[in-house]
Amino acid sequence: MVSLQLLLVFIGALAVVYALPGPDMALILQTSSTRGLKHGLSTAAGLAIARSLHVTLSALGVAALLRSAPWLYDGVRIAGALYLAYIAIQIFRSPAFGLDDNNTTSKTRPTLRAALSKGVLSSLLNPKALLFCSVLLPQFVHPEAGAVWSQVVELGVVLVVIGAVFDTTLAFSAVRISGWLRSHPRAQVVQRWTFSAALLAFALRLSIE
Repeated sequence: MVSLQLLLVFIGALAVVYALPGPDMALILQTSSTRGLKHGLSTAAGLAIARSLHVTLSALGVAALLRSAPWLYDGVRIAGALYLAYIAIQIFRSPAFGLDDNNTTSKTRPTLRAALSKGVLSSLLNPKALLFCSVLLPQFVHPEAGAVWSQVVELGVVLVVIGAVFDTTLAFSAVRISGWLRSHPRAQVVQRWTFSAALLAFALRLSIE
């Protein structure tokens, strides 16, 4: 079992990482402010699923495989960059507030399942997130403290829960400003440009690193 002192240090490290701007944060803010709280929380749930998979894959040694196979790492990295760019283009082409609800049919309107899938894929296709888990978790695992697998599970649960808390907070915060955006068309344009540019920048950085 992980000691309380070590666990608090781990939580502090996670808080710093989650507070840094990144594609996950941009996706949550954009989805919540334009589609509403349910879609934002669905995206947050997708991110939580992806992080759970990252922890599992790290424990199984997949992260080590990515480090030892550059071609595999590059393949996942390029796929993730292309997906982020695809999301950015979708955001840029999205209609203003109010227009999507009136002019979009129920068949083409984004669903909660689509928001969930977007959260899963955007994070799962980011190999840097997987490598982050594989580097961070071992620093807090000590064989003398008990079974290694139980410590990994404990730390993995904490990692997912802290991430979910941050994402949920972002979703609620974004929804609170959506009302103001609805009454300011120019701000909507700036918002779409900002988030599109941010995701494209993250996609570019992911593709060249």
